[in-house]
Amino acid sequence: MPAHESGSQAPRAEYTHRLELRRAEERRLGRRERAISNSRLIVFLAGVAAAWFSLGAKAISPWFILAPVTVFAALVVLHDGVIRSRHGARRAVAFYETGLARLDHRFGGAGDAGARFLDSDHPYARDLDLFGPGTLFELLSAARTRMGENALAAWLKAPGSPAHITARQAAIAELRPRLDLREDLAVLALDAAAAVDPAALASWSTAPSRLAGTAPRILGAACSLLTTTALLGWGVWGAGPWFFVTSAAIQGVLALALRSRVVAVVSAVERPGRDLELLARVLGRFERERFESTRLQELRSALDSEGSPPSTRVAALARLVDRMNWRRNQIFAPLAALTLWNTQCALAVEAWRAAHGRAVPTWLSTVGELEALVSLAGYGYEHPQDPFPEIVEAGPLFDGAGLGHPLLPDARCVRNDVRLDSEIRLLVVSGSNMSGKSTLLRTVGINAVLALSGAPVRAERLRISPLAVGATLRVQDSLQEGSSRFYAEIKRIRQLVEIADGPLPLLFLLDEVLHGTNSHDRRIGAEAIVRGLRDRGAVGLLTTHDLALSRIAETSRGIANVHFEDHLEDGRITFDFKLRPGVVQKSNALELMRSIGLDV
Repeated sequence: MPAHESGSQAPRAEYTHRLELRRAEERRLGRRERAISNSRLIVFLAGVAAAWFSLGAKAISPWFILAPVTVFAALVVLHDGVIRSRHGARRAVAFYETGLARLDHRFGGAGDAGARFLDSDHPYARDLDLFGPGTLFELLSAARTRMGENALAAWLKAPGSPAHITARQAAIAELRPRLDLREDLAVLALDAAAAVDPAALASWSTAPSRLAGTAPRILGAACSLLTTTALLGWGVWGAGPWFFVTSAAIQGVLALALRSRVVAVVSAVERPGRDLELLARVLGRFERERFESTRLQELRSALDSEGSPPSTRVAALARLVDRMNWRRNQIFAPLAALTLWNTQCALAVEAWRAAHGRAVPTWLSTVGELEALVSLAGYGYEHPQDPFPEIVEAGPLFDGAGLGHPLLPDARCVRNDVRLDSEIRLLVVSGSNMSGKSTLLRTVGINAVLALSGAPVRAERLRISPLAVGATLRVQDSLQEGSSRFYAEIKRIRQLVEIADGPLPLLFLLDEVLHGTNSHDRRIGAEAIVRGLRDRGAVGLLTTHDLALSRIAETSRGIANVHFEDHLEDGRITFDFKLRPGVVQKSNALELMRSIGLDV
Protein backbone atom coordinates (compact mmCIF):
# COMPACT_ATOMS: atom_id res chain seq x y z
CA MET A 1 0.00 0.00 0.00
CA PRO A 2 1.34 3.46 -0.78
CA ALA A 3 2.82 5.17 2.26
CA HIS A 4 0.76 8.32 1.68
CA GLU A 5 -2.58 6.51 1.84
CA SER A 6 -4.49 7.40 5.00
CA GLY A 7 -7.89 7.30 6.58
CA SER A 8 -9.56 4.71 8.79
CA GLN A 9 -10.76 2.64 5.80
CA ALA A 10 -7.33 2.30 4.12
CA PRO A 11 -5.94 -0.56 6.26
CA ARG A 12 -9.35 -2.25 6.45
CA ALA A 13 -9.76 -2.21 2.67
CA GLU A 14 -6.24 -3.52 2.09
CA TYR A 15 -6.62 -6.25 4.74
CA THR A 16 -9.97 -7.34 3.27
CA HIS A 17 -8.55 -7.42 -0.27
CA ARG A 18 -5.51 -9.44 0.73
CA LEU A 19 -7.58 -11.75 2.92
CA GLU A 20 -9.73 -12.73 -0.06
CA LEU A 21 -6.61 -13.33 -2.18
CA ARG A 22 -5.03 -15.53 0.51
CA ARG A 23 -8.24 -17.48 1.01
CA ALA A 24 -8.44 -18.07 -2.74
CA GLU A 25 -4.82 -19.23 -2.72
CA GLU A 26 -5.51 -21.60 0.17
CA ARG A 27 -8.49 -23.07 -1.70
CA ARG A 28 -6.40 -23.47 -4.87
CA LEU A 29 -3.62 -25.20 -2.97
CA GLY A 30 -6.18 -27.39 -1.23
CA ARG A 31 -7.49 -28.57 -4.59
CA ARG A 32 -3.96 -29.20 -5.80
CA GLU A 33 -3.11 -31.10 -2.63
CA ARG A 34 -6.11 -33.40 -3.10
CA ALA A 35 -5.22 -33.92 -6.77
CA ILE A 36 -1.65 -34.91 -5.90
CA SER A 37 -2.90 -37.18 -3.12
CA ASN A 38 -5.20 -38.95 -5.57
CA SER A 39 -2.35 -39.19 -8.08
CA ARG A 40 -0.13 -40.77 -5.44
CA LEU A 41 -2.79 -43.39 -4.80
CA ILE A 42 -3.10 -44.14 -8.53
CA VAL A 43 0.67 -44.38 -8.98
CA PHE A 44 0.95 -46.58 -5.90
CA LEU A 45 -1.66 -48.95 -7.31
CA ALA A 46 0.13 -48.89 -10.66
CA GLY A 47 3.34 -49.83 -8.88
CA VAL A 48 1.62 -52.70 -7.10
CA ALA A 49 0.28 -53.91 -10.45
CA ALA A 50 3.70 -53.59 -12.07
CA ALA A 51 5.25 -55.54 -9.22
CA TRP A 52 2.67 -58.31 -9.59
CA PHE A 53 3.06 -58.57 -13.38
CA SER A 54 6.87 -58.53 -13.15
CA LEU A 55 7.57 -60.52 -9.98
CA GLY A 56 4.45 -62.64 -9.74
CA ALA A 57 3.19 -63.34 -13.26
CA LYS A 58 6.67 -62.82 -14.80
CA ALA A 59 4.85 -61.09 -17.71
CA ILE A 60 6.99 -57.95 -17.82
CA SER A 61 10.53 -56.96 -16.92
CA PRO A 62 11.16 -55.87 -13.28
CA TRP A 63 12.53 -52.63 -14.72
CA PHE A 64 8.93 -51.55 -15.25
CA ILE A 65 8.62 -51.15 -11.47
CA LEU A 66 11.16 -48.31 -11.61
CA ALA A 67 8.81 -45.90 -13.40
CA PRO A 68 5.98 -45.85 -10.79
CA VAL A 69 8.51 -45.80 -7.95
CA THR A 70 10.24 -42.75 -9.47
CA VAL A 71 6.95 -40.95 -10.14
CA PHE A 72 5.70 -41.76 -6.63
CA ALA A 73 8.88 -40.35 -5.05
CA ALA A 74 8.54 -37.16 -7.13
CA LEU A 75 4.89 -36.82 -6.09
CA VAL A 76 5.85 -37.20 -2.42
CA VAL A 77 8.31 -34.30 -2.73
CA LEU A 78 5.78 -32.20 -4.67
CA HIS A 79 3.03 -33.04 -2.18
CA ASP A 80 5.19 -31.96 0.75
CA GLY A 81 5.89 -28.60 -0.93
CA VAL A 82 2.20 -28.00 -1.64
CA ILE A 83 1.30 -28.84 1.95
CA ARG A 84 3.88 -26.34 3.22
CA SER A 85 2.58 -23.68 0.82
CA ARG A 86 -0.99 -24.31 1.94
CA HIS A 87 0.00 -23.99 5.58
CA GLY A 88 1.70 -20.69 4.69
CA ALA A 89 -1.45 -19.46 2.95
CA ARG A 90 -3.46 -20.49 6.00
CA ARG A 91 -1.16 -18.50 8.28
CA ALA A 92 -1.48 -15.51 5.94
CA VAL A 93 -5.28 -15.82 6.18
CA ALA A 94 -4.96 -15.85 9.98
CA PHE A 95 -2.69 -12.79 9.84
CA TYR A 96 -5.28 -10.68 8.01
CA GLU A 97 -8.19 -12.06 10.03
CA THR A 98 -6.35 -11.03 13.19
CA GLY A 99 -5.62 -7.62 11.70
CA LEU A 100 -9.31 -7.06 10.96
CA ALA A 101 -10.15 -8.24 14.48
CA ARG A 102 -7.79 -5.60 15.88
CA LEU A 103 -9.46 -2.93 13.77
CA ASP A 104 -12.80 -4.07 15.21
CA HIS A 105 -11.34 -4.24 18.76
CA ARG A 106 -11.91 -8.01 18.90
CA PHE A 107 -8.25 -8.87 19.45
CA GLY A 108 -8.48 -10.10 23.06
CA GLY A 109 -7.19 -13.67 23.25
CA ALA A 110 -5.98 -13.70 19.63
CA GLY A 111 -2.28 -13.31 20.42
CA ASP A 112 0.31 -13.44 23.16
CA ALA A 113 -0.93 -11.19 25.94
CA GLY A 114 2.50 -10.90 27.58
CA ALA A 115 1.16 -11.81 31.02
CA ARG A 116 4.64 -12.98 32.04
CA PHE A 117 5.79 -9.35 31.95
CA LEU A 118 3.40 -8.32 34.70
CA ASP A 119 5.19 -7.26 37.87
CA SER A 120 3.20 -6.25 40.93
CA ASP A 121 5.98 -3.86 41.93
CA HIS A 122 6.06 -2.04 38.59
CA PRO A 123 4.79 1.54 39.03
CA TYR A 124 2.24 1.46 36.18
CA ALA A 125 2.18 -1.77 34.11
CA ARG A 126 -0.92 -3.24 35.77
CA ASP A 127 -2.57 0.13 36.33
CA LEU A 128 -2.45 1.06 32.64
CA ASP A 129 -3.43 -2.39 31.29
CA LEU A 130 -0.13 -2.98 29.54
CA PHE A 131 -0.07 -6.79 29.79
CA GLY A 132 -2.70 -9.50 29.86
CA PRO A 133 -5.68 -10.43 27.66
CA GLY A 134 -7.10 -7.49 25.73
CA THR A 135 -4.31 -5.14 26.81
CA LEU A 136 -1.90 -2.83 25.02
CA PHE A 137 0.78 -5.48 24.54
CA GLU A 138 -1.62 -7.86 22.83
CA LEU A 139 -2.80 -5.01 20.59
CA LEU A 140 0.75 -4.07 19.61
CA SER A 141 2.80 -7.24 19.50
CA ALA A 142 3.42 -9.00 16.21
CA ALA A 143 6.71 -10.56 17.37
CA ARG A 144 7.49 -14.09 16.28
CA THR A 145 10.36 -14.57 18.75
CA ARG A 146 10.85 -14.04 22.45
CA MET A 147 13.48 -11.44 21.69
CA GLY A 148 10.92 -9.27 19.93
CA GLU A 149 8.42 -9.65 22.74
CA ASN A 150 11.08 -8.87 25.36
CA ALA A 151 12.22 -5.74 23.52
CA LEU A 152 8.67 -4.44 23.08
CA ALA A 153 7.80 -5.11 26.72
CA ALA A 154 10.97 -3.35 27.88
CA TRP A 155 10.09 -0.26 25.82
CA LEU A 156 6.61 -0.16 27.35
CA LYS A 157 7.91 -0.58 30.89
CA ALA A 158 10.58 2.14 30.79
CA PRO A 159 10.85 5.44 28.88
CA GLY A 160 13.46 5.80 26.18
CA SER A 161 15.83 8.73 25.91
CA PRO A 162 14.89 11.50 23.46
CA ALA A 163 17.54 10.27 21.02
CA HIS A 164 16.23 6.69 21.16
CA ILE A 165 12.62 7.83 20.80
CA THR A 166 13.25 9.97 17.75
CA ALA A 167 15.36 7.21 16.16
CA ARG A 168 12.53 4.72 16.73
CA GLN A 169 9.99 7.14 15.30
CA ALA A 170 11.98 7.43 12.07
CA ALA A 171 12.35 3.64 11.88
CA ILE A 172 8.65 3.04 12.55
CA ALA A 173 7.67 5.63 9.94
CA GLU A 174 9.80 3.79 7.36
CA LEU A 175 8.42 0.38 8.35
CA ARG A 176 4.81 1.58 8.55
CA PRO A 177 3.87 0.87 4.90
CA ARG A 178 5.83 -2.43 4.67
CA LEU A 179 2.87 -4.75 4.92
CA ASP A 180 4.60 -7.46 2.91
CA LEU A 181 7.35 -7.67 5.52
CA ARG A 182 4.86 -8.06 8.37
CA GLU A 183 2.93 -10.72 6.47
CA ASP A 184 6.10 -12.64 5.67
CA LEU A 185 7.20 -12.62 9.30
CA ALA A 186 3.77 -13.88 10.40
CA VAL A 187 3.86 -16.69 7.83
CA LEU A 188 7.37 -17.77 8.85
CA ALA A 189 6.32 -19.01 12.28
CA LEU A 190 5.34 -22.65 12.46
CA ASP A 191 2.55 -21.91 14.91
CA ALA A 192 0.96 -18.98 16.75
CA ALA A 193 3.29 -19.12 19.76
CA ALA A 194 6.46 -17.08 19.73
CA ALA A 195 9.59 -19.11 20.31
CA VAL A 196 13.36 -18.93 20.69
CA ASP A 197 14.58 -18.49 24.24
CA PRO A 198 17.15 -15.69 23.91
CA ALA A 199 18.59 -16.09 27.39
CA ALA A 200 19.26 -19.82 26.93
CA LEU A 201 20.67 -19.38 23.42
CA ALA A 202 22.91 -16.43 24.35
CA SER A 203 24.14 -18.23 27.47
CA TRP A 204 24.92 -21.36 25.48
CA SER A 205 26.66 -19.51 22.65
CA THR A 206 29.12 -17.69 24.93
CA ALA A 207 29.81 -20.47 27.45
CA PRO A 208 33.35 -21.96 27.63
CA SER A 209 34.00 -24.74 25.13
CA ARG A 210 33.83 -28.34 26.37
CA LEU A 211 35.41 -29.94 23.28
CA ALA A 212 37.93 -27.36 22.11
CA GLY A 213 40.48 -27.98 19.40
CA THR A 214 40.61 -29.88 16.12
CA ALA A 215 42.34 -32.99 17.50
CA PRO A 216 39.15 -34.64 18.86
CA ARG A 217 37.36 -34.04 15.53
CA ILE A 218 40.22 -35.54 13.49
CA LEU A 219 40.56 -38.49 15.86
CA GLY A 220 36.82 -39.12 15.90
CA ALA A 221 36.54 -39.01 12.11
CA ALA A 222 39.54 -41.32 11.72
CA CYS A 223 38.11 -43.85 14.17
CA SER A 224 34.71 -43.84 12.45
CA LEU A 225 36.30 -44.29 9.02
CA LEU A 226 38.56 -47.08 10.31
CA THR A 227 35.70 -48.97 11.97
CA THR A 228 33.42 -48.66 8.94
CA THR A 229 36.20 -49.84 6.61
CA ALA A 230 36.96 -52.77 8.91
CA LEU A 231 33.31 -53.80 8.94
CA LEU A 232 33.12 -53.69 5.15
CA GLY A 233 36.35 -55.66 4.94
CA TRP A 234 34.95 -58.34 7.21
CA GLY A 235 31.50 -58.55 5.64
CA VAL A 236 32.28 -57.92 1.99
CA TRP A 237 35.89 -58.80 1.35
CA GLY A 238 36.30 -61.61 3.91
CA ALA A 239 39.15 -59.94 5.80
CA GLY A 240 38.15 -61.51 9.14
CA PRO A 241 36.71 -59.98 12.31
CA TRP A 242 39.89 -59.03 14.18
CA PHE A 243 40.50 -55.76 12.35
CA PHE A 244 36.92 -54.71 13.03
CA VAL A 245 37.05 -55.78 16.70
CA THR A 246 40.29 -53.87 17.23
CA SER A 247 39.05 -50.67 15.56
CA ALA A 248 35.72 -50.88 17.37
CA ALA A 249 37.55 -51.21 20.68
CA ILE A 250 39.66 -48.14 19.91
CA GLN A 251 36.51 -46.24 18.95
CA GLY A 252 34.81 -47.35 22.17
CA VAL A 253 37.72 -46.10 24.26
CA LEU A 254 37.54 -42.72 22.50
CA ALA A 255 33.76 -42.54 22.97
CA LEU A 256 34.12 -43.41 26.65
CA ALA A 257 36.85 -40.82 27.15
CA LEU A 258 34.72 -38.08 25.59
CA ARG A 259 31.37 -39.30 26.89
CA SER A 260 30.86 -36.86 29.78
CA ARG A 261 31.80 -33.86 27.63
CA VAL A 262 29.68 -35.05 24.70
CA VAL A 263 26.67 -35.53 26.97
CA ALA A 264 27.20 -32.02 28.37
CA VAL A 265 27.38 -30.52 24.86
CA VAL A 266 24.26 -32.37 23.68
CA SER A 267 22.17 -31.47 26.72
CA ALA A 268 23.33 -27.85 26.60
CA VAL A 269 22.37 -27.31 22.95
CA GLU A 270 19.09 -29.23 22.92
CA ARG A 271 17.01 -26.59 24.72
CA PRO A 272 18.19 -23.47 22.86
CA GLY A 273 18.38 -25.47 19.63
CA ARG A 274 14.68 -26.28 19.41
CA ASP A 275 13.64 -23.15 17.58
CA LEU A 276 16.73 -22.34 15.55
CA GLU A 277 14.88 -22.89 12.28
CA LEU A 278 12.47 -20.06 13.13
CA LEU A 279 15.35 -17.77 14.10
CA ALA A 280 17.11 -18.54 10.81
CA ARG A 281 13.97 -17.72 8.84
CA VAL A 282 13.39 -14.43 10.67
CA LEU A 283 17.04 -13.46 10.20
CA GLY A 284 16.83 -14.35 6.51
CA ARG A 285 13.73 -12.21 6.01
CA PHE A 286 15.35 -9.17 7.61
CA GLU A 287 18.55 -9.73 5.64
CA ARG A 288 16.59 -9.17 2.41
CA GLU A 289 15.45 -5.69 3.50
CA ARG A 290 17.17 -2.42 2.71
CA PHE A 291 16.54 0.64 4.88
CA GLU A 292 17.05 4.39 4.85
CA SER A 293 16.53 5.53 8.46
CA THR A 294 19.64 5.67 10.60
CA ARG A 295 18.59 3.16 13.26
CA LEU A 296 17.33 0.60 10.76
CA GLN A 297 20.57 0.89 8.79
CA GLU A 298 22.53 0.31 12.01
CA LEU A 299 20.46 -2.76 12.84
CA ARG A 300 20.69 -4.10 9.31
CA SER A 301 24.48 -3.63 9.27
CA ALA A 302 24.68 -5.73 12.45
CA LEU A 303 23.48 -8.66 10.31
CA ASP A 304 26.19 -8.15 7.69
CA SER A 305 29.30 -10.26 8.04
CA GLU A 306 32.08 -11.70 5.98
CA GLY A 307 31.23 -15.00 4.39
CA SER A 308 27.77 -16.45 4.85
CA PRO A 309 25.03 -14.32 6.49
CA PRO A 310 23.75 -15.06 10.03
CA SER A 311 20.62 -16.79 8.71
CA THR A 312 22.75 -19.35 6.84
CA ARG A 313 24.95 -19.94 9.86
CA VAL A 314 22.00 -20.39 12.23
CA ALA A 315 20.34 -22.71 9.71
CA ALA A 316 23.54 -24.79 9.63
CA LEU A 317 23.43 -25.09 13.41
CA ALA A 318 19.75 -26.05 13.23
CA ARG A 319 20.62 -28.85 10.82
CA LEU A 320 23.37 -30.07 13.15
CA VAL A 321 20.95 -30.20 16.10
CA ASP A 322 18.40 -31.99 13.93
CA ARG A 323 20.96 -34.55 12.81
CA MET A 324 22.03 -35.03 16.40
CA ASN A 325 18.49 -36.19 17.16
CA TRP A 326 18.67 -38.89 14.46
CA ARG A 327 20.35 -41.09 17.07
CA ARG A 328 16.94 -41.60 18.66
CA ASN A 329 15.67 -43.35 15.52
CA GLN A 330 15.77 -47.11 16.13
CA ILE A 331 16.62 -47.86 12.50
CA PHE A 332 19.47 -45.35 12.44
CA ALA A 333 20.78 -46.17 15.94
CA PRO A 334 23.13 -49.03 14.85
CA LEU A 335 24.73 -46.81 12.21
CA ALA A 336 25.01 -43.99 14.76
CA ALA A 337 26.89 -46.29 17.12
CA LEU A 338 29.15 -47.50 14.32
CA THR A 339 30.11 -43.98 13.21
CA LEU A 340 30.34 -42.23 16.60
CA TRP A 341 27.41 -40.12 15.38
CA ASN A 342 26.62 -38.42 18.68
CA THR A 343 30.26 -37.59 19.29
CA GLN A 344 30.75 -36.31 15.75
CA CYS A 345 27.69 -34.08 16.00
CA ALA A 346 28.77 -32.73 19.38
CA LEU A 347 32.21 -31.92 17.98
CA ALA A 348 30.62 -30.16 14.99
CA VAL A 349 28.34 -28.14 17.29
CA GLU A 350 31.30 -27.05 19.40
CA ALA A 351 33.20 -26.07 16.25
CA TRP A 352 30.21 -23.96 15.18
CA ARG A 353 30.07 -22.32 18.59
CA ALA A 354 33.80 -21.56 18.53
CA ALA A 355 33.42 -19.89 15.13
CA HIS A 356 30.14 -17.97 15.57
CA GLY A 357 29.08 -18.09 19.22
CA ARG A 358 30.27 -14.61 20.15
CA ALA A 359 28.08 -13.05 17.46
CA VAL A 360 24.87 -14.76 18.63
CA PRO A 361 23.92 -12.21 21.35
CA THR A 362 24.22 -9.40 18.78
CA TRP A 363 22.04 -11.30 16.31
CA LEU A 364 19.43 -11.94 18.99
CA SER A 365 19.26 -8.33 20.22
CA THR A 366 19.11 -7.09 16.62
CA VAL A 367 16.20 -9.38 15.78
CA GLY A 368 14.45 -8.35 18.99
CA GLU A 369 14.68 -4.64 18.25
CA LEU A 370 13.66 -5.10 14.62
CA GLU A 371 10.60 -7.12 15.65
CA ALA A 372 9.62 -4.54 18.26
CA LEU A 373 9.86 -1.81 15.62
CA VAL A 374 7.82 -3.91 13.18
CA SER A 375 5.14 -4.37 15.86
CA LEU A 376 4.84 -0.64 16.47
CA ALA A 377 4.89 -0.01 12.71
CA GLY A 378 1.97 -2.40 12.30
CA TYR A 379 0.04 -0.49 14.95
CA GLY A 380 0.86 2.76 13.16
CA TYR A 381 -0.28 1.32 9.83
CA GLU A 382 -3.62 0.26 11.31
CA HIS A 383 -4.11 3.74 12.83
CA PRO A 384 -2.92 6.08 10.07
CA GLN A 385 -4.47 9.14 11.72
CA ASP A 386 -2.46 8.67 14.92
CA PRO A 387 0.55 11.05 14.87
CA PHE A 388 3.99 10.71 16.35
CA PRO A 389 4.36 12.91 19.42
CA GLU A 390 6.76 15.81 19.51
CA ILE A 391 9.52 15.08 22.00
CA VAL A 392 10.80 18.22 23.73
CA GLU A 393 13.86 18.42 25.95
CA ALA A 394 12.57 21.04 28.40
CA GLY A 395 10.04 19.83 30.89
CA PRO A 396 8.09 18.63 32.63
CA LEU A 397 5.52 18.79 29.86
CA PHE A 398 2.50 16.76 28.81
CA ASP A 399 0.43 18.74 26.33
CA GLY A 400 -2.14 16.61 24.53
CA ALA A 401 -5.07 17.60 22.34
CA GLY A 402 -7.80 15.17 21.37
CA LEU A 403 -6.46 12.41 23.61
CA GLY A 404 -8.19 9.04 23.27
CA HIS A 405 -7.64 5.58 24.72
CA PRO A 406 -6.20 3.10 22.17
CA LEU A 407 -8.07 0.16 23.72
CA LEU A 408 -11.47 1.80 23.20
CA PRO A 409 -13.34 1.58 19.87
CA ASP A 410 -13.67 4.90 18.07
CA ALA A 411 -17.45 4.88 18.56
CA ARG A 412 -16.99 4.83 22.36
CA CYS A 413 -13.85 6.93 22.59
CA VAL A 414 -14.51 10.48 23.79
CA ARG A 415 -11.43 12.63 23.41
CA ASN A 416 -10.20 15.32 25.78
CA ASP A 417 -7.39 17.84 26.08
CA VAL A 418 -4.89 17.71 28.94
CA ARG A 419 -1.95 20.02 29.61
CA LEU A 420 0.51 19.67 32.48
CA ASP A 421 3.62 21.83 32.71
CA SER A 422 5.62 23.97 35.09
CA GLU A 423 2.61 26.32 35.50
CA ILE A 424 -0.14 23.73 36.10
CA ARG A 425 1.45 20.68 37.72
CA LEU A 426 -1.67 18.97 39.03
CA LEU A 427 -5.24 18.55 37.82
CA VAL A 428 -7.74 17.51 40.50
CA VAL A 429 -10.47 15.62 38.64
CA SER A 430 -13.88 15.44 40.34
CA GLY A 431 -17.07 13.71 39.26
CA SER A 432 -19.27 10.72 39.99
CA ASN A 433 -18.58 7.05 39.43
CA MET A 434 -18.46 6.02 35.74
CA SER A 435 -18.16 9.65 34.64
CA GLY A 436 -14.73 9.05 33.05
CA LYS A 437 -12.21 10.00 35.75
CA SER A 438 -10.25 6.73 35.81
CA THR A 439 -10.42 6.42 32.03
CA LEU A 440 -8.90 9.89 31.72
CA LEU A 441 -5.97 8.84 33.91
CA ARG A 442 -5.47 5.68 31.87
CA THR A 443 -5.70 7.68 28.64
CA VAL A 444 -3.01 10.11 29.75
CA GLY A 445 -0.82 7.32 31.09
CA ILE A 446 -1.07 4.94 28.14
CA ASN A 447 -0.42 7.71 25.63
CA ALA A 448 2.63 8.74 27.63
CA VAL A 449 3.83 5.12 27.51
CA LEU A 450 3.28 4.96 23.74
CA ALA A 451 5.00 8.29 23.20
CA LEU A 452 8.04 7.41 25.30
CA SER A 453 8.42 4.04 23.57
CA GLY A 454 8.58 5.73 20.15
CA ALA A 455 5.10 4.74 18.94
CA PRO A 456 2.32 6.88 17.45
CA VAL A 457 -0.23 8.10 19.99
CA ARG A 458 -4.02 8.16 20.06
CA ALA A 459 -4.39 11.93 19.91
CA GLU A 460 -4.72 14.83 17.54
CA ARG A 461 -1.34 15.99 18.77
CA LEU A 462 0.95 15.47 21.76
CA ARG A 463 3.99 17.36 22.99
CA ILE A 464 5.81 15.54 25.75
CA SER A 465 9.12 15.75 27.58
CA PRO A 466 10.93 12.72 29.02
CA LEU A 467 8.89 11.57 32.02
CA ALA A 468 8.76 8.69 34.46
CA VAL A 469 5.22 7.34 34.88
CA GLY A 470 3.58 6.08 38.07
CA ALA A 471 -0.03 5.26 38.96
CA THR A 472 -2.34 3.92 41.67
CA LEU A 473 -5.25 2.80 39.49
CA ARG A 474 -5.17 -0.92 40.24
CA VAL A 475 -3.50 -1.11 43.63
CA GLN A 476 -4.98 -4.09 45.48
CA ASP A 477 -4.86 -5.67 48.90
CA SER A 478 -3.02 -8.96 49.37
CA LEU A 479 -4.27 -11.81 51.53
CA GLN A 480 -0.96 -13.62 51.10
CA GLU A 481 1.03 -10.66 52.40
CA GLY A 482 -1.65 -9.66 54.89
CA SER A 483 -1.74 -6.07 53.63
CA SER A 484 -4.80 -3.89 53.11
CA ARG A 485 -5.61 -1.88 50.03
CA PHE A 486 -4.78 1.30 51.90
CA TYR A 487 -1.38 -0.05 52.94
CA ALA A 488 -0.67 -1.20 49.39
CA GLU A 489 -1.62 2.27 48.13
CA ILE A 490 0.65 4.18 50.47
CA LYS A 491 3.50 1.80 49.61
CA ARG A 492 2.97 2.61 45.93
CA ILE A 493 2.85 6.34 46.70
CA ARG A 494 6.13 5.99 48.57
CA GLN A 495 7.54 4.32 45.45
CA LEU A 496 6.33 7.25 43.35
CA VAL A 497 7.99 9.73 45.71
CA GLU A 498 11.27 7.84 45.27
CA ILE A 499 10.83 7.93 41.48
CA ALA A 500 10.15 11.67 41.67
CA ASP A 501 13.54 12.06 43.36
CA GLY A 502 15.15 10.37 40.35
CA PRO A 503 16.59 11.85 37.16
CA LEU A 504 13.27 12.20 35.27
CA PRO A 505 10.24 14.27 36.29
CA LEU A 506 7.36 12.05 37.41
CA LEU A 507 3.97 11.90 35.71
CA PHE A 508 1.73 10.60 38.54
CA LEU A 509 -1.83 9.31 38.17
CA LEU A 510 -3.56 8.98 41.56
CA ASP A 511 -7.04 7.44 41.43
CA GLU A 512 -9.32 8.14 44.43
CA VAL A 513 -6.27 8.83 46.51
CA LEU A 514 -6.36 7.50 50.11
CA HIS A 515 -10.02 6.52 49.82
CA GLY A 516 -9.39 3.74 52.34
CA THR A 517 -9.29 6.19 55.24
CA ASN A 518 -11.57 8.86 56.74
CA SER A 519 -12.21 12.17 55.01
CA HIS A 520 -10.22 14.22 57.54
CA ASP A 521 -7.06 12.13 57.22
CA ARG A 522 -7.61 11.79 53.48
CA ARG A 523 -7.60 15.54 52.92
CA ILE A 524 -4.54 16.19 55.06
CA GLY A 525 -2.64 13.22 53.63
CA ALA A 526 -3.58 13.93 50.00
CA GLU A 527 -2.63 17.57 50.28
CA ALA A 528 0.75 16.67 51.75
CA ILE A 529 1.36 14.05 49.06
CA VAL A 530 0.55 16.27 46.11
CA ARG A 531 2.51 19.18 47.52
CA GLY A 532 5.49 16.89 48.07
CA LEU A 533 5.28 15.56 44.52
CA ARG A 534 4.83 19.05 43.12
CA ASP A 535 7.85 20.34 45.03
CA ARG A 536 9.90 17.47 43.56
CA GLY A 537 9.06 18.68 40.04
CA ALA A 538 6.38 16.08 39.32
CA VAL A 539 3.18 16.64 37.34
CA GLY A 540 0.01 14.58 37.32
CA LEU A 541 -3.68 14.02 37.88
CA LEU A 542 -5.66 13.11 40.98
CA THR A 543 -9.27 11.91 40.93
CA THR A 544 -11.69 12.18 43.82
CA HIS A 545 -15.32 11.89 44.89
CA ASP A 546 -14.54 14.00 47.94
CA LEU A 547 -15.13 17.62 46.93
CA ALA A 548 -13.18 18.73 49.98
CA LEU A 549 -10.01 17.61 48.19
CA SER A 550 -10.77 20.01 45.36
CA ARG A 551 -10.05 22.85 47.77
CA ILE A 552 -6.35 22.00 47.54
CA ALA A 553 -6.29 24.22 44.44
CA GLU A 554 -7.45 27.19 46.51
CA THR A 555 -4.45 27.05 48.82
CA SER A 556 -1.71 25.62 46.61
CA ARG A 557 -0.03 27.01 43.52
CA GLY A 558 0.23 25.04 40.31
CA ILE A 559 -3.00 23.09 40.95
CA ALA A 560 -6.25 23.37 38.99
CA ASN A 561 -9.67 21.73 39.20
CA VAL A 562 -11.40 19.95 36.33
CA HIS A 563 -14.48 17.74 36.35
CA PHE A 564 -16.85 15.39 34.55
CA GLU A 565 -20.62 15.88 34.72
CA ASP A 566 -23.50 13.45 34.72
CA HIS A 567 -27.16 13.98 33.85
CA LEU A 568 -30.30 12.26 35.13
CA GLU A 569 -32.70 11.46 32.28
CA ASP A 570 -35.81 9.31 32.83
CA GLY A 571 -34.39 7.78 35.98
CA ARG A 572 -31.05 6.97 34.38
CA ILE A 573 -27.70 8.69 34.81
CA THR A 574 -26.01 9.53 31.52
CA PHE A 575 -22.50 10.82 30.86
CA ASP A 576 -20.88 12.74 28.02
CA PHE A 577 -17.30 12.06 29.29
CA LYS A 578 -16.21 15.60 28.38
CA LEU A 579 -13.66 17.22 30.67
CA ARG A 580 -14.64 20.66 31.93
CA PRO A 581 -12.80 23.27 34.01
CA GLY A 582 -13.59 23.78 37.67
CA VAL A 583 -15.14 21.62 40.38
CA VAL A 584 -18.22 19.52 39.66
CA GLN A 585 -21.21 21.56 40.81
CA LYS A 586 -23.97 19.01 41.00
CA SER A 587 -24.61 15.42 41.89
CA ASN A 588 -27.53 13.32 40.78
CA ALA A 589 -26.86 10.44 43.15
CA LEU A 590 -29.74 11.29 45.52
CA GLU A 591 -32.19 11.75 42.65
CA LEU A 592 -31.16 8.39 41.22
CA MET A 593 -31.63 6.66 44.55
CA ARG A 594 -35.08 8.22 44.90
CA SER A 595 -36.02 7.23 41.34
CA ILE A 596 -35.63 3.55 42.23
CA GLY A 597 -37.67 3.87 45.41
CA LEU A 598 -35.12 4.49 48.13
CA ASP A 599 -36.35 6.84 50.87
CA VAL A 600 -33.48 9.29 51.07
